Amino acid sequence: MKRTIVDASQFEMEDKVVTIKRVTKVVKGGSNSRFTALVVVGDKNGHVGVGLGKAKEVPEAIRKGKEDAMKHIIEIALDENRSIAHDYIGQYGSSNVLLKRAPEGTGIIAGGPARIVCELAGINNIRTKSLGSNNKQNVVLATLTGLSEIKRPEEVASKRGKSVAEVQA
Repeated sequence: MKRTIVDASQFEMEDKVVTIKRVTKVVKGGSNSRFTALVVVGDKNGHVGVGLGKAKEVPEAIRKGKEDAMKHIIEIALDENRSIAHDYIGQYGSSNVLLKRAPEGTGIIAGGPARIVCELAGINNIRTKSLGSNNKQNVVLATLTGLSEIKRPEEVASKRGKSVAEVQA
């Protein structure tokens, strides 16, 4: 998985909590209860990150998740109508997320976890379909993997030694 991690300090980031789970570990003296929070951060301008925080209290887990997400910010290739350059299937674990390019005015057609990632990435026109497992954490990571793998037409053209017009035709 090729991810270009970007320094998040220069961006004004917004965060959303995808899930909060209560996790219980059974030990000799009883059970230990903790919380895990899956948090997505983004600047709505092509930068997005995902983090997982674990703590004894919910606010602390969310804070840790946000810090972790800030460390894993990636840049996404957006085209002129704030969609993706081409269709792609992002995979993580047994979750697959189909990301389809959409024309201007389509909006974000996506399920809950994939919608949050697309909104915070700044994508305005996209169609997605979650395939396989619908575990929220894996769907978010599959969406992020798919978005990070999308290439700009300029990159593909330079790699093939052709013009951008030839590649897009």
